[in-house]
Amino acid sequence: MGTPIDYIYENKLEWQPSFKGPLEEAGRFGYRGELVITPGEFLSPEKQLPPKKILKQAIVVTDTESALFFATELEDFSNFETAFELYKDILTPATLVTLFIDNLLSDAIFEYNGITINAFSLDESSVWNELISHADLDKKELKRMGAEEKLDSIYDGIKAATLFGKKMSYEEACALKMD
Repeated sequence: MGTPIDYIYENKLEWQPSFKGPLEEAGRFGYRGELVITPGEFLSPEKQLPPKKILKQAIVVTDTESALFFATELEDFSNFETAFELYKDILTPATLVTLFIDNLLSDAIFEYNGITINAFSLDESSVWNELISHADLDKKELKRMGAEEKLDSIYDGIKAATLFGKKMSYEEACALKMD
């Protein structure tokens, strides 16, 4: 396996990427776009339907070995385990995983297979805006930056931020799922 971004592409997990490549910070790579949970059906070897389930608004910052930062919108918390299985090979205990979940009643921090998951309820916002808010970054400053510098700034800001949420078990977090 090459970089974690290569892993995403080699396993055809990318969907509508808006950025893929090296970042300003030496040794860092980034991805911004959607990520596949459940692929669409193949109509022919060359034609595939859109994915049935995706991780929306994904932002991934990596080094050459693993993801440093993995943030995305998950529409339904029921899809967490399936998504985790697909991406676990690029995650480590040091990866800063931040999920914004549409059907979560409140924020939660839990551990799953040795990985800390920061799960936040998402209501009519975007992953990008939520990350900017959590990292206490200036939107005007970000607008002046190139894509590479923006991803570095978001990661550095989130890494330095204190993410608030109630620490709980995975089972307790599952109980916060709205039906």
